[in-house]
Amino acid sequence: MTETMGIVVSESQLEQIVPAVREEGRTIALANGCFDLIHVGHVRYLKGAAAEADVLIVGVNHDVSVQELKGEGRPLQPAVERAEIIAAFDMVDYVVVFEARTVQRLLQSILPDVHCKGTDYTVETVPERDVVRAYGGRTAIVGDPKNHSTRNLLNRIES
Repeated sequence: MTETMGIVVSESQLEQIVPAVREEGRTIALANGCFDLIHVGHVRYLKGAAAEADVLIVGVNHDVSVQELKGEGRPLQPAVERAEIIAAFDMVDYVVVFEARTVQRLLQSILPDVHCKGTDYTVETVPERDVVRAYGGRTAIVGDPKNHSTRNLLNRIES
């Protein structure tokens, strides 16, 4: 059995990869998140996202945006390490660290066929839904019910 791993790439490398993927006739899904402390909810989210298209690209929030989104003391791991961990999953094809607080610029850059978000959203509440709709993509809600979180794990560890 051959193990496959995703590849961590820069945004500029990704802009060269995406046209080649499309030329092959393959579809692209983009999932994104902080992925600070990996748990089963992340795995189920990535599996669900991978099922939406032929190629899965995962955007990992940069350290500054994780701190802004999650608060003091976060992230627990630097972006480069979080990206490497996500790339180790066999359902992931490419991983890119993005610096903006939202994934909007990355969406506009690569125009994935599907933007995947977790079940803590509905299609109507995804912040980037209008961006995706404007270029003709679709938004998919994937993964299991939001019963898992890094914050809950940290609280359990601390107690």
